[in-house]
Amino acid sequence: MPRKKITSGEERLVRDLYLKDFTGQEVATQLKVSLKQVYDSLRRQNIPRKSLLEQNRLRFQKKPLSFVFSEKLSSKDRELLVAGLMLYYGDGAKTGNTVDFANSDPMLLKLFLKFLKNICGIDNEKLRFYLYCFSDQNSNSLIRYWCSHLSVKPGQFTKPYVRLTLNKGKRTMTNGVLHIRYSDKRLLEKILLLGREWASTL
Repeated sequence: MPRKKITSGEERLVRDLYLKDFTGQEVATQLKVSLKQVYDSLRRQNIPRKSLLEQNRLRFQKKPLSFVFSEKLSSKDRELLVAGLMLYYGDGAKTGNTVDFANSDPMLLKLFLKFLKNICGIDNEKLRFYLYCFSDQNSNSLIRYWCSHLSVKPGQFTKPYVRLTLNKGKRTMTNGVLHIRYSDKRLLEKILLLGREWASTL
């Protein structure tokens, strides 16, 4: 049960912690006081409250990373890093919260997956795949094909998007288009940042 009044020393701690990017709730937990007491203290000290957007941003930044990006790279790993970045710079999603690389070329998909695993150090359990194909193709057979080619499990595939063959036009995709997806905004931001840096040096 929080105390009815906080001390002058705790007032200073409220200020210091809050200005060091603690959220109001984190300050309250740290000092074992109520959230109301924290906000009352901030008001007395003329410290503006963080917006909900800012608090969510701080909580997001403090979450443990779901990946371990390699910093010390061999010459071979460096080649893989550049290949992965350039592939994503060309065919990857640039917005949202998910790394999403789409292609129909088995070699390029395998290369990007190797980049995610060997360079980005992703959590394989979070890896997902999304198949895009036409209605005259067998989506289950295509999923089996990609599982075999990429050494992944069928359970990692989300429901495929099957487009009517009538709207196919001249497009030919023997194995469909496959999206490799990894939901982590911070990894997406890192890949995009590094990709821009490499592209600017060419």
